[in-house]
Amino acid sequence: MSPTTSAVFSKPFSALLFDMDGTILNSLASAERIWGNWARRRGLDVETFLPTMHGVRGVDTIRRLALPGVDPEAEAAEIEREEIDDVEGIVAIAGAVAFLNSLPPQSWAIVTSAPLALAQRRLEAAGIAVPRTMVTAEDVSVGKPNPECYLLGAEKLGVDIADCLVFEDAPAGIQAGEAAGAEVIVVTATQVHAIATAHPTIASYDTIAASVGTDGKISIVSRYGERDWAFRRSPG
Repeated sequence: MSPTTSAVFSKPFSALLFDMDGTILNSLASAERIWGNWARRRGLDVETFLPTMHGVRGVDTIRRLALPGVDPEAEAAEIEREEIDDVEGIVAIAGAVAFLNSLPPQSWAIVTSAPLALAQRRLEAAGIAVPRTMVTAEDVSVGKPNPECYLLGAEKLGVDIADCLVFEDAPAGIQAGEAAGAEVIVVTATQVHAIATAHPTIASYDTIAASVGTDGKISIVSRYGERDWAFRRSPG
C-alpha cells in the first residue's frame, strides 16, 4: 500500500477504536500461561495451539476445536476466572497511556474479545483507565473476525464506522476492522512473528501523536515528521 492509498495519516477521524490485548496492553505472558496449561490438560500440542487463540473470544476458540465432551461455555468461564486471578506481567504498551489520555473521552472506545470483568481487571493491572465506552465479548453474538464488534463500537460513539480508525494487532481483529469498513493501523509491539499486512504499522505509541481539530476530529501525526516513515508496514 502506498501513501496515496492509506488514509491513516492523511484524514481526520471522528473516533478511534482500540482492541485491548496486544494493542494497548501486553497480556501475552498471562494469557499463554493459562491457555497453555488448559491445552496441556486437553492433550493439545501447545506450541501449535497458542497462536490460534489470540484476538478472538475464548468461547469461540474452544468451539472451533470441537473437542468431544467439552462444554465451550463452561470451559471459557473457568479460563476467564483463571485469567482474572493471574495478571502478573501485564503492562501497558509503550506510550499507550499518554496517547489515550490525549484523546477526547467521547471519541474513543475499547473493542475487545475479552469479557467485561477480565477487560476491567487487565486495564487496572496495566494502569489504563476504563474508558466511557467499551464493547466486550458479552456485547456481540459473533466474535472477531466478524465486524459486529467494531460496527457496535462506532454506533455506541454515535459515528459512522467509515470515519473511524481501528487499532489492532491480530489477524482476526484486522479482518474485523476491514470488514466493518474502518481504516486500520496495526500495532506490532507484542508480535513474536511479523504478520503480512498492507496497513501502516507502529511498534509503540511513542511514535505517533493525536491532533484534535476545532471540530473534534482526530488526526494521527508521526512524531518523526517524515511522511514516508508513517507508512512503513510489515512485509507482504
